[in-house]
Amino acid sequence: VDLGGRLSSIDGVARVVPISAPWTLASAGGRPPVTIDGPRSVTVGGGAFVTVAGPCSVEGEEPFLAAARAVAAAGAQLLRGGAFKPRSQPASFQGLGTQGLEILAAAREDTGLGIVTEATDPRQVEAVTDVADMIQVGARSMRNTPLLTEIGRTTKPVLLKRAMDATVSEWLCAADFVLSGGNERVILCERGVVSFDDGRRNCL
Repeated sequence: VDLGGRLSSIDGVARVVPISAPWTLASAGGRPPVTIDGPRSVTVGGGAFVTVAGPCSVEGEEPFLAAARAVAAAGAQLLRGGAFKPRSQPASFQGLGTQGLEILAAAREDTGLGIVTEATDPRQVEAVTDVADMIQVGARSMRNTPLLTEIGRTTKPVLLKRAMDATVSEWLCAADFVLSGGNERVILCERGVVSFDDGRRNCL
C-alpha cells in the first residue's frame, strides 16, 4: 500500500518506495543481457540478434539429428526441441520425455549448439537442467506458478513464452515468479495472442 510520506514518521521505517506496477522485479530497469553458457557462449540482449531454431518436438533420433545439423549449417546459435510437449488434445503426441532429453544431449554433442527445451512440470526441472542450456516455459505453462517457482531456484537462463490470452502485465508477473527465486536470467518470448480472427492462429 502506498501511503506516501506518512510512513516516514514511524519508528524503524528507513524509506518509502512507491510501487506503481504489480511486477516489482521485472520492472527493475537496466537489466544486463543474458548469457547462455552452452558449448558456445551466446548473449541475448544488448543489441545482439540470436536465432533459436529446430523442430517443435523431438520425435526420433535420426530425424532430430538431421534437423539439428541443418540448423547448425544455417547459422543458428541455439537448437530447440521439446522432449515434453503439452498439447491441446490428449491423444496428440506429448513428446518422448527422458528419451527425448537423451536425443537432445546427443544433438548438442554432434552439433555444438546450445539446447533449449521445455519443462512442463516442477518434477521435470532437474532432468531438463541436466541437458538444457536454456529452459523454455511454454505458453501453456506461463501460469504454472509451481513450475515457475522451481525454475526460479535454478541458475539456467529461462525463455518465458507469453500465454495465448495473457496481458503484458500477467506475462511480467509470471517473470516475477522466476526472478523472486533468485534466477535473474529471464528472456521474454512473444508467441502471439489469440484474437477473434479465426483465419490466423496467433496475432502479435
